[in-house]
Amino acid sequence: MNYPLKVLVVEAHPDEAEMYAGGTVRLLADKGVAVKFMSLTNGDAGHHVMERGPLKRRRAHEAYTAARLLGVLDYEILDNHDGELMPDLALRQKVISAICRWQADVVITFHDECDGHLDNRAAARAVREAVGFSGNANIVGDIPALERAPICLKMTDYGSIQVHKHDVVVSNDASIEAKLKACAAHATQFLEYAPYERGFFDEASAARDWPAQRALVLKHWPEFMYALDEMRPALRARYGEAKGNEIKFAESFDLAPYGRKVTAAEVSELFGL
Repeated sequence: MNYPLKVLVVEAHPDEAEMYAGGTVRLLADKGVAVKFMSLTNGDAGHHVMERGPLKRRRAHEAYTAARLLGVLDYEILDNHDGELMPDLALRQKVISAICRWQADVVITFHDECDGHLDNRAAARAVREAVGFSGNANIVGDIPALERAPICLKMTDYGSIQVHKHDVVVSNDASIEAKLKACAAHATQFLEYAPYERGFFDEASAARDWPAQRALVLKHWPEFMYALDEMRPALRARYGEAKGNEIKFAESFDLAPYGRKVTAAEVSELFGL
């Protein structure tokens, strides 16, 4: 099947692509774009009760459920321990392989040059270094090298909020329900582990139906769901003054300094959102 665009989102843990880029991904999938998620760890440390083995399996099941909700075609999870990710040669080779096998036009990952979760920074560094080799046939081996470098975008997370630039903004008003359901599908994270760590476990435990779970995710992760004030200038420029001021939910992406050189307007036109 021919796809108008192929996008690869590289995260450190299952659930991150959903939270930071899920709304945009759902919109792209609806337009026929082929999207793959790649998690560089299996997430086997992210729980207060479950041990690594059972947690790894449960998180994979959650990821595949979320992928269906977002229209993601493939969800690859590497069997690296959560909390132990190292941006070494072996990891770089796996990311190069993924980029080239997917023949990615666009690669989305984290920031690598700021504070925050070490796994996230390691994932971003591996992507940055892998992109530089993705067009070299001697490096990629039997996999077809890319004919041109992919466009690279950075998504935000807790550690990069202060440095993230809102270059490419996408309204999620039409896709927020799918994004919220994909997040809630990761029950180990949104309904169990994070609530336990952040002190609202009883509230999360009482959220047994979808309306309650929806409200919980919006309440406790607002900075990754709603259109922020810092996004408004870009939203108005992209969607017009009136609509730009009315958009309730949005995601934004920072143009990476590596990969194919493009403008924010060119990315917006490519996405067609």
